[in-house]
Amino acid sequence: MSTSLSETVFSENESIRTFQEYLRIPSVQPNVDYSECINFFKRQANILKLPLKIHEPVPKKPIVIISWYGNEPALPSILLNSHMDVVPVFENKWTYPPFSAHIDIRGNIFARGSQDMKCVGIQYLEAVKRLRKASYSLRRTIHFSFVPDEEIGGYDGMQSFVKTADFRALNIGFALDEGMANPTNDYVLFNGERFGWNILVRCPGTPGHGSLLLPNTTGEKLHKIIDKFMTFRAKEKARLESNPKLSIGDVTSVNLTKLFGGVQNNVVPPELSAMFDVRMALTLDEVAFEKQILQWCKEAGEGVTIEFKRNKRVPVTSLDNTNPWWIAFKSVTDELKMNLKPLIFPGGTDSRYIRQVGLPAIGFSPMNNTPVLLHDHNEFLNSDVFLRGIDFYEKLIPVLANIEER
Repeated sequence: MSTSLSETVFSENESIRTFQEYLRIPSVQPNVDYSECINFFKRQANILKLPLKIHEPVPKKPIVIISWYGNEPALPSILLNSHMDVVPVFENKWTYPPFSAHIDIRGNIFARGSQDMKCVGIQYLEAVKRLRKASYSLRRTIHFSFVPDEEIGGYDGMQSFVKTADFRALNIGFALDEGMANPTNDYVLFNGERFGWNILVRCPGTPGHGSLLLPNTTGEKLHKIIDKFMTFRAKEKARLESNPKLSIGDVTSVNLTKLFGGVQNNVVPPELSAMFDVRMALTLDEVAFEKQILQWCKEAGEGVTIEFKRNKRVPVTSLDNTNPWWIAFKSVTDELKMNLKPLIFPGGTDSRYIRQVGLPAIGFSPMNNTPVLLHDHNEFLNSDVFLRGIDFYEKLIPVLANIEER
């Protein structure tokens, strides 16, 4: 296959080559070996002439920190976070190999992690390269963190790290983390996240031969439970679709994700179970919702029980004049005429763990006019969008690092 002029131009860009190098590291879940990522960031730290430290609150789950120390290190610092891991791929569904970082004629860079979220990590560092070359001086310290396992919940990554003395020693005042692409000209920004419950409903019943119409069967109970959850889901879906001011982060999503039980086709089993993934809007009364679910179980029949795995509700980060970090952030986006669209993130990111320890955090990935392809086949990011993101962080980092003392 011949290489077009545009492909050649993009691939000769040093920042894009660095991005491609990172994308070609298959840090894919599950059971990621992060050694190649560590070696990559050691090389980047050497280029930047900045110190790198590795923390392991959980063995083989490295937290990589590159630090640019400010002139007033006692001031609260800024954390620019990204995660190293990516989700699995189905290679036969991809036009180009998912870890090739192939650039097509339009300048689209195809690779798993191109949007989620290796782009942002490299944009941080490439912006710093420019700033260091221009001999910028910062008041505050900037820490760049590259963390593991975000794609499987972050439990051995950021959740563990924020509990350590090593994290507290960073003296964080504000953090940036990932956002999401947006197909319009707007830039979406996230100052909070829905909180999730995994709900397992167990339905015991009368076992027996598959040819009989037995009373009190597990299937009848499970049908009632699924119907209750799906009716609630339909109401939330209708509410979202009927109100253009709402986004998916403003409603509660319910999805049936797993079914358990049964031994063979002609045996009515003694128990069937269903798992529901529920992501709750911050406006939902969780106490009332739990009572409603327990009532559904009671109505479904005798012996139906429920198990919850809950993520905590986390306060949102203020986007007003009480938050000087937000004022600094918005001053840059206003200068660059970037139209922001604040939303509640529909899923979960490492930002929630940062907010849980009382720190303000904003999720932002500078990717507008870009289809949302995180976790999808043929994930790509356009080269021009990637490079504009570097321009943005080149403007933002000095502004954040030099805001007035708090």
